[in-house]
Amino acid sequence: MITENYYTFKILRYDAKEPDVEPHFESYRIKVVSGLTVLMVLLRIQEEIDGTLSFRSSCRSAVCGSCAMVINGKIDLACRTQVATFGSNTIVLEPLPNFEIIKDLVVDMTPFWNMYEKIRPYLIRTSPDPEKEIQQSEEERSRIDQVVNCILCACCYGACPVLSRDPEYAGPAAIAKLERFVLDSRDERPASALDAVNNEKGVWGCDTILRCIDACPKDVRPTDSVVGLRKKLIKNRLFGKGIK
Repeated sequence: MITENYYTFKILRYDAKEPDVEPHFESYRIKVVSGLTVLMVLLRIQEEIDGTLSFRSSCRSAVCGSCAMVINGKIDLACRTQVATFGSNTIVLEPLPNFEIIKDLVVDMTPFWNMYEKIRPYLIRTSPDPEKEIQQSEEERSRIDQVVNCILCACCYGACPVLSRDPEYAGPAAIAKLERFVLDSRDERPASALDAVNNEKGVWGCDTILRCIDACPKDVRPTDSVVGLRKKLIKNRLFGKGIK
């Protein structure tokens, strides 16, 4: 049975091109039928009420990660959040923390991508290219099953308390992606590849209070990667057995 109710959406508005206008909330009252997501309501507001409202979206299927935002105080993807799941008929939307706001719910992701680029998020090979694909066993694949699910939505980056005080910290997503390739049986990067995160801006800067795990919509658990890379660095230091 389809039901409908009126909801008030309070959305943080700000335009970096108009710095004289302070960030402020604007309210939109809209009728919502059961089954609609927060993203679908945002699209309706943009199309039917206020065409100046800005936000990111693409796949609508919790795959691209572009619609990450703060929804009633919780970081999540707007496309997978059902409006009807909230007990209140007032829903507050804010942009991801730890980023500069470009406009409304759109943030500047440049620092996030810069950190991601630094860890070289691709397979690094030193052996000659094989004639066929490099096969993995089920056991080898299982090592990366958890971290390979990261969709780079930056929810963990927004939730990280370390980044709120140190914008040069590598961030949970970059560290998780680094472990993803370190654990990959096809990757041959040297042990020195971990030097970039062997400091307070990397794995030793994490507070390990698990907010990134709480925020991740794909259950990637970046804190586990932080701990895993710490152990690997200590092992390499003590035994010199290399990165694998």
